[in-house]
This record gives sequence, C-alpha cells and structure tokens, in this order.
Amino acid sequence: MTESYHVRIHKPGLVFSAAHFITYGGDVCEPLHGHNYHVYAEVHGLLDENQYVVDFIALRDALQRVVSSLDHRMLLPTGHPTIRVEETPGGEAGEVTVVHGRRRWVFPRQDCVLLPVANTTAELLARYIAAELRPTLENVAGVHRIEVGVDECDGQWGVYRWSGQA
Repeated sequence: MTESYHVRIHKPGLVFSAAHFITYGGDVCEPLHGHNYHVYAEVHGLLDENQYVVDFIALRDALQRVVSSLDHRMLLPTGHPTIRVEETPGGEAGEVTVVHGRRRWVFPRQDCVLLPVANTTAELLARYIAAELRPTLENVAGVHRIEVGVDECDGQWGVYRWSGQA
C-alpha cells in the first residue's frame, strides 16, 4: 500500500479581479474584458517531522501575495508572437503600449502586470501562479507536486500541475 498526502488551499479571499484579452482561432483578438478569478493551490508531498506536507498558513500567505499582485490590474502577455507590449520610460509613472494588428491600447504602467506568458489564458495564469509559489516551497522537504487552478468564469477552470522529485 502506498500512502499519499496533499493539502489544498481554496478560500473565498483567494480572488483577483483583472482585465485581459486573448487571441484564439489562429490570431483573432478578443475584446478587452475582465473576470473575477478564483484560485486554489494543492501541494502534494511527504509528511515532515510535524506530520504535515506544508504549513497551511505559509502556503495561504504565499498564495495570497501572488493573487494580490494581480488584483485590479491589466494582465498583459510578454511572450505572445503577435501582441507587442512596450514600456515607455518613467517606471511606474510611465505607460505600456500594446499593439495587435491595427489595434492599439495605452495603459498606465502602474495598472499593468507584464506576464512572461504567451497568452493570458486561465491555464497559463495557473502556471504563472504556480511558478511564483515554487520558491516558497523549495525549502519544504518532500514536495513533489504543485497544482494551481484558476477559475475565470464560475466553473471554467484552467489547471496547471508541476511534478518534481520527492
């Protein structure tokens, strides 16, 4: 018999409201719109000397920091092949210009999160959030899987799963 353990954080406060647009069907760009995204995280691993996989509070706080960093922002993909995202000088006082075909948007820099993704889909947002959580979990012995789910529309979940060595 093989035993397996995991913890899941899925709380009402793990929500962020953000705007985005994606391309689909080749290179069709949908209109700018927003969602109230809900997030959960699961961490699979071995029990430690305290007999838990990971401290719930540490995981909750790390996940909340990532979620809060996305809240009330414009989510922009920096790795998209046909969406060009450019920052103008000025740091947070600057602007971000986004161009796709003949469409052009300009946003205040402070309102944007530039994400290292090809498209701001729920699946890739889940992968981004998991990547942001991984440094928090690197010092937790025995973690071998992280799963993050992002719900963009009341039941439409994009899920990412990372598996590593135990």
